[in-house]
Amino acid sequence: MNARAGLLTQGFGVRCARPGEGGAIASLLARAFADDPVMSWLLPDPSGRQRRAALYFRLAQRRQRPRPGAVRVAATRDGRLLSAALWSGPGHWKTSPLQDLTALPRYVRVFGPGGLRRAAEVQSTLHEAHPYLPHWYLPTVGTDPEVRGTGAGSSLLREQLALCDLLGESAYLESSKPSNVPFYERLGFRVTGEIPLPGGGPTLWPMWRDPVTTAVRADPRSDRPANRPADRDAG
Repeated sequence: MNARAGLLTQGFGVRCARPGEGGAIASLLARAFADDPVMSWLLPDPSGRQRRAALYFRLAQRRQRPRPGAVRVAATRDGRLLSAALWSGPGHWKTSPLQDLTALPRYVRVFGPGGLRRAAEVQSTLHEAHPYLPHWYLPTVGTDPEVRGTGAGSSLLREQLALCDLLGESAYLESSKPSNVPFYERLGFRVTGEIPLPGGGPTLWPMWRDPVTTAVRADPRSDRPANRPADRDAG
């Protein structure tokens, strides 16, 4: 029985990541992002990409766990990890300069001295494009390539988005693949523009999701509701 068929038979659930799962989650995300345009651009050497990507996702988890939402996974009853998502609650998406400085040696291990500047430029570009309105931020979500198409990833996201709806709060992400945009649109996100990375890097698509209980769409770049023409232009 292959992994997909076994999963469909056994089923899975969504929960918070457990202590000791950081390495397995990092490896899962490194596999999930093996063909990601941004990760490939930041880590151009394919021979070491997966190892360095796993280091990056270990670091991302360490920085994420103190935040609301933290690290969540879809997993089978016997503990096999299928998908992982890193969430930041409203007002908690940005790290402090001190946190960035403390993490610098680990970032050097990931990107190397030569790639660190490019990574910093990417972070700066994403920060400049980030919405001002309060929201839940999804910087990373990935599914084990062996079980894509089984609903593990969408189930993982739907749980948090249901909480967003209950609280009346919005959500935001950047899609690094145009092929993933329809997936997020089915979950209620909409594209709000494009973010071209500096130095000839790939383009990302920022996506915003209003809670389903909100009657008037919000403009994530301002503190006022968006008017109808602006909504049409953004879509």
